[in-house]
Amino acid sequence: MKKLKRLLLRLFLFILLAVVAVIIINTISYSSNQIDVPPIKKITVNDNVVQRLSDVVKIPTLSYETHIDTAAFVQLHQYIDSTFPLVDSLLEKTTINQFSRIYKWQGRNPNLQPYLLMAHLDVVPVEKESQANWTEPPYSGKIKDNFIWGRGTLDDKVCAMGILETIERLLKENYEPQRTIYFSFGHDEEVGGLHGAQAIVEYFLQKKITFEYVLDEGSIILDGAIKGLTQPVTLIGTAEKGYCTLQLNVNLEHGGHSSMPPQETAIGILSHALATLEDHPFPTKITQNAQELFDNIGPEMGLPNKAIFANLWLFKGVLKSQFEKSPSSNAMLRTTIAPTIIHGGVKDNVLPSAASATINFRILPGETSETVIAYLNKTINDKRVKISRNNPKFSSEPSNVSSSSSFGFNALQKTSKEIFPNAIVTPSLVVAGTDSRFFEP
Repeated sequence: MKKLKRLLLRLFLFILLAVVAVIIINTISYSSNQIDVPPIKKITVNDNVVQRLSDVVKIPTLSYETHIDTAAFVQLHQYIDSTFPLVDSLLEKTTINQFSRIYKWQGRNPNLQPYLLMAHLDVVPVEKESQANWTEPPYSGKIKDNFIWGRGTLDDKVCAMGILETIERLLKENYEPQRTIYFSFGHDEEVGGLHGAQAIVEYFLQKKITFEYVLDEGSIILDGAIKGLTQPVTLIGTAEKGYCTLQLNVNLEHGGHSSMPPQETAIGILSHALATLEDHPFPTKITQNAQELFDNIGPEMGLPNKAIFANLWLFKGVLKSQFEKSPSSNAMLRTTIAPTIIHGGVKDNVLPSAASATINFRILPGETSETVIAYLNKTINDKRVKISRNNPKFSSEPSNVSSSSSFGFNALQKTSKEIFPNAIVTPSLVVAGTDSRFFEP
């Protein structure tokens, strides 16, 4: 018996040493994927550039599902034309559905495939009830504490103005690009992009214009947001999640009076379904995007974090549990469930016969809206809860994953290193939706 115990102990120690050895070898060989690029001299941005972004934020180019603020868009286009005269006069300009625009900057070499830079000019409305909660009015464009305040400063007038400011400056310097560059500015991204980006894609298809790469709004540079990293991280979105809104409906034959409630009510059944979904979220997955992110940030970390990323075969569960703690990182690893609207009842003493809830899903690449519906049916497991699609026009499947060795990614990686030499550059997943989805082949 003692011999057996000694044998088992030796076996355990051997396995333990083998595991430790593998961890050490993997950690030592876990080398950096960052490229070495000399930094360039930074361009000074003067106060006029800041003021111009402030000016366009003050123009409330609101888009709604049923209409847009046409007067505001006319005002914005007039501002762009007068503020960027060289862009207006020297580039070929095409208007799409009145308020979206395409610009063409002809390159020196027509044999090179062009690329497309995108942005959108519309912003979302603000509920009147919430306006008092804003630090500054949502369309004030106020310059305060080294920030510009208002809708569009991040999503997405900053991108449009960044493109226009850059091109106007280069045109003043008589710069000619080697490769033809297109720019497109949609006017209804916030409500689906059907009249803006989708129509722009149809225009390019009619003209048989294809692109080396398409760059739209996407991710950001994080500074101090990832535990274990002291450097900033440039996130280049190489894929985006799908968008799907579903409605849960409960319809009973009878409602009733609150003085004699039945054992189950429409609101109760619906609430139980929502609670079940909240208790059973979609499983986390390390997709291609997540793996590439880990492979780029992991080698730049110190111990013990580097060892964890280098040995996902052992520590995958630990890493997942850490990512699940933050809403932003959690969204990178799973399809998310977000109940946004609930209806049921009209009077405090009347039991409604019907109740409904609207749920928004952001779908992880590798899954589809059909797999989402199947998961809901299996998880809720109640035939009284009917699932239907809500506004299918404003939905999209997850995108394909663009290659991190492509020309477009390499150009962005090099540019980031030139401007932000200390930043780690990595592919990432865009957890929101953009107009670029219409360019999927």
